[in-house]
Amino acid sequence: MQYRPFGKTGISISALGFGAMRLPRKTIGEKMVYDHEASVALLRQGIDSGINYVDTAPGYCDRESEIIVGKALRDGYRDKVYLSTKLPGEDEGYEASRKRLETSLERLQTDHIDFYHLWGLPYDHFVQEGIQEQVRMAQRALEEGLIRHLSFSSHDKPENIIKLIDTGLFSSMLCQYNLLDRANEDVITYAAEKGLGVVIMGPIGGGRLGYPSKQVQALLPGKVHSSPEIALRFVLTHPSVSCALSGMGSPAMVEENIKVASQDSALTREERDQITRAMEEHKARANLYCTGCNYCMPCPVGVNIPLNFELMNYHRVYGLTDHARSDYATIGKVPWFIGKKASACVECGECETKCPQHLEIRRQLKETAEVMEEK
Repeated sequence: MQYRPFGKTGISISALGFGAMRLPRKTIGEKMVYDHEASVALLRQGIDSGINYVDTAPGYCDRESEIIVGKALRDGYRDKVYLSTKLPGEDEGYEASRKRLETSLERLQTDHIDFYHLWGLPYDHFVQEGIQEQVRMAQRALEEGLIRHLSFSSHDKPENIIKLIDTGLFSSMLCQYNLLDRANEDVITYAAEKGLGVVIMGPIGGGRLGYPSKQVQALLPGKVHSSPEIALRFVLTHPSVSCALSGMGSPAMVEENIKVASQDSALTREERDQITRAMEEHKARANLYCTGCNYCMPCPVGVNIPLNFELMNYHRVYGLTDHARSDYATIGKVPWFIGKKASACVECGECETKCPQHLEIRRQLKETAEVMEEK
């Protein structure tokens, strides 16, 4: 396992972190439940292989993740890892936040949390009074030794993440970065320059790059065995990345990721430049179909046009067909994929009058429905 300096904390952290959000499940009767025994074994497999950073949160795995991690860290395993969990960003006061911290400590069966994150923090929310009460609570917990470092995670715009870094309050940050989404590339460098440890969520593109793709594997022909391998190597090659989290759900996945993080798998500058150029070309191709500007919205019947086209691009541009179909099936069923599927289009044509690229949206929606709903 490779270990890297974690900002100014004085800690060396494993290049691969265990994200405890996709733990194994099993069927009991007709119900799917989290398999605590298998999950504990999986976490310990990772730790025994050199992972020393475990990340969880109160809401992960139907609110069972912290409990499972707590079980996994018994029998001396707690002393082998740096433990990360999170404080939800609800606008609540000091006492409610303190209660959340105490609940996490109890569920994790520990007397301290190494990295306590203000969770999913946008800058405009950070300046509100309720979040400032959370900060005050966390600073008091630091003094008491209940937490060792205050951190944040954010999906905000890069310029707003920089504002959070500049507050000087945080020891580390957790942000998204992967082959498909490089918006935070410069932010990661900036954070490291300011002395923060940098942990990456979604290095496999939130699972998208976990699916087979000839296009992705062709980025380094003959030099990689799978799409996840090249995705993880790409992230770990960024010189300012301390650790890449992976939500691992099987022993094989742990073994494969450990192998990548344990070897000197850094891409050469030429290889990284080659991949970057290829991904920019793919993005340019995707933009020929839809740039995601949202001018076509709202649709009179509720079709989420940009989302449908984004998933179609995963299929035709990146070769991630299985992932695209899997996500398409959940449109309108989960809160992060609101609206309706392409097949709900009634071909009124209103969207085409608003599209600055003059795309044949009705035809493309029909094509999307045919591909995504193919039996």
